Amino acid sequence: MASTSASSIQRSFKYDVFLSFRGEDTRKNFVDHLYHALVNKGIITYKDDEKINKGERIGDQLIESIEDSRFYIIVFSRNYASSSWCLDELVKIMECQKMTEHTAYPIFYDVEPTEVRKQSGSVGEAFEQVTKKRKRTLEDVILEKENDVGRWKNALKEAADLAGMELKNTFNGNEAKFMQQIVQDVSLKLHLINLSIDRKLVGMETRVRDIISSLELDIDDVRMIGIKDWRWWEDDFGESYF
Repeated sequence: MASTSASSIQRSFKYDVFLSFRGEDTRKNFVDHLYHALVNKGIITYKDDEKINKGERIGDQLIESIEDSRFYIIVFSRNYASSSWCLDELVKIMECQKMTEHTAYPIFYDVEPTEVRKQSGSVGEAFEQVTKKRKRTLEDVILEKENDVGRWKNALKEAADLAGMELKNTFNGNEAKFMQQIVQDVSLKLHLINLSIDRKLVGMETRVRDIISSLELDIDDVRMIGIKDWRWWEDDFGESYF
């Protein structure tokens, strides 16, 4: 009976990466450069168009794009939590994150993880802005607001608890190197996922991961791998060697 390879049971995604960010903070600088760095690396990346008509709620098309992305890069900035759109987007991302096929990576651009986790500092100020926008005229509207706030808080905390990267503590705040590291990490993980490794070959995944890591895939240079094949053979006297 033929063995089942890991690639044969993997789900196919439309996008490798979905970028979640606050446009007014990072669209024309960090996120724009990160997007092009990912695309130039051959990583299929979703970044919403500036022309998207954004209302109070994210649309079905965006929800589908989130569901159809393998990785999520969440760029937390000072005003990320001031947008109900971003927060609803984050809630959906964290829902998908609980599934084994999806992985979220929080990037703390100009805020600290604890600010996101506890909604304090600049994140707390931004979060207070968005909660005040909700009307308190009708009982059902108030209930809806309270439910939203609860979901948003949980999503922010869950995202901040994930292993991520903080700009000011990485490469002394050098954005270019920081960005290169993000692209390298995502590229490496995508290569590992796309490898066709027979699950019955115990221990192969770790060895392949070590090989890929040593290749330094983020460097535009030629790499060569030599594979030495050890085979059993017998001499004229019937002795076996390897």
